[in-house]
Amino acid sequence: MKICDEKQRKFEKDAVDWICRITSGILILFACIDIVRFAMLGDKTAFITFGVIAVAFILLAVAAWKSRMPFLYLVIGAAAFVLYFNTNFSTSTYYFNWMFLVECIVAAVGGILGTGYMVWKKTPVGKAAVFPLLAAVLIAAGALGFWKMRYEAAHNADGQARDELWAVPEKYDGAEPEQAGTVEEVVYETKAYATDERTVTKTAYVYLPYGYSEEREYNILYLMHGTGDDEKYWLKTNPYNKTMLDNLIASGDIQPLIVVTPTFYVEDDCAEDLDQLTYFFAKELRNDLMPEIESSYSTYAKSADDVGFSESRDHRAFAGLSRGAVTMYHSVLCQSLDYFSWFGAFSGSRTDAQAFEDTIQAGNFADLPIHYLYVASGNFDFALPGQVQDYQALLDIEPRLRSGVNTTFDVFPMRYHSMGNWHLALYNYLQKIF
Repeated sequence: MKICDEKQRKFEKDAVDWICRITSGILILFACIDIVRFAMLGDKTAFITFGVIAVAFILLAVAAWKSRMPFLYLVIGAAAFVLYFNTNFSTSTYYFNWMFLVECIVAAVGGILGTGYMVWKKTPVGKAAVFPLLAAVLIAAGALGFWKMRYEAAHNADGQARDELWAVPEKYDGAEPEQAGTVEEVVYETKAYATDERTVTKTAYVYLPYGYSEEREYNILYLMHGTGDDEKYWLKTNPYNKTMLDNLIASGDIQPLIVVTPTFYVEDDCAEDLDQLTYFFAKELRNDLMPEIESSYSTYAKSADDVGFSESRDHRAFAGLSRGAVTMYHSVLCQSLDYFSWFGAFSGSRTDAQAFEDTIQAGNFADLPIHYLYVASGNFDFALPGQVQDYQALLDIEPRLRSGVNTTFDVFPMRYHSMGNWHLALYNYLQKIF
């Protein structure tokens, strides 16, 4: 009877060992693949971040296996689940980041199966593998501590405005200055260019700096929202963007400028294919929005027509977030380079090298200078892989853009596809234009 009990206990122990061995083996393999994938992506911040995560996963998997503690897999599963939802968008990044979902499933199955079996059979855990477990905890705590330290240092910075990868200094995000600008609503008529060209009425919002005067000329920035949002998103829905603008101008870190926030949406058009709107917005921008805005407000355009817009392009910028960044590429850089010379793309791309060759390197566009292209994303942003690939493809074929000279790609640590990411991008972008 005693021999049978020993055999039973050995069988139960071996069963748990095999569950841990198989689960850990798969997770370690996937973590190594993650390290290679992000190394091939070519972005240092993303590689360091996901490399640290992969190493922590490996150490936890080893600890679970060696200690016979399958419940540790559930920690990996929870982390992979969060990463999956932050770094994926089903229609555009399934080919790059969905491995996190596989890791989540493998870890969850191994953790639940192994833990459930041990509870059922009352199998004791093994001796704790202290080194890998402690190393995983130290790596995770160290990475988070380093980020918090750098974030706090940036957030509390007092000096002159500068590029920041960690946080917007609080002095720009705190109280609104006494010299605050205003936001006005502009209603204008345009056409449904992507569908039947019917006449439609749309709204844009215009930020005017403190002391705005018709007696002087202002640089102008057109700023686009993303999918599911509207023309209110930048300045009304998230008013701290306006506060930051006011404070940057009041402190003398940027020159007073006009900011216009339109929308690419046209009523309910193209609801099943929104990308069409990112191309056809060019007609609305050139034919209707710009003439309405720049005939009403004092910019460098001497006239609100083709001649006036072309001659004043050095004083005009366009930036957008997510699908707004896609709109910037499709409708502005590729179709309106004669009207704009400063560009910003926050968490969006979807434009390959061939599209640039066919547009900005053709006809009159080929001879026009590009003053600055600023690209930004978060290291957990699902748009990052596509952005990196499209950006590198553009640099490979476009001699007017030189990295570190008139173009920059910032990847913000611990940021994902959210306004915290884009608020920081706008902060950096405003200091590069004009």
